[in-house]
Amino acid sequence: MGGKCPHRSVKKRRYSHKSFRRSKFLVKGDDAVYDELQKGEEDRQPLPVDEDLPGMGQYYCFHCDRYFANVTVRDEHFKTKRHRKRVKIMLGPAPHTQLDADLAAGMGKPDNGPKLMAM
Repeated sequence: MGGKCPHRSVKKRRYSHKSFRRSKFLVKGDDAVYDELQKGEEDRQPLPVDEDLPGMGQYYCFHCDRYFANVTVRDEHFKTKRHRKRVKIMLGPAPHTQLDADLAAGMGKPDNGPKLMAM
């Protein structure tokens, strides 16, 4: 009755899905990355050395908010479709912020319309 499961790839998919979800929540939001990119090159401070990050925290992609182990890996990342899409998004209009979400939910200042008659 036993035997091997014909769908052995399900287990692999489960683990890759977990790592994807884990990395999804550790990334900065689009609005925070957009604000960081608007500062400009001269306002950015040099990256501090951090032993816990890949490549001691020295190889970083500002658009994707990712650290890399060395220069070659970072340069390969710059050629990927995911990075190019991210750059295109960040060069476009400003992404939505929490203020936009609050106003859309009706949690902002009340809008009673223009006054028709001054008394």
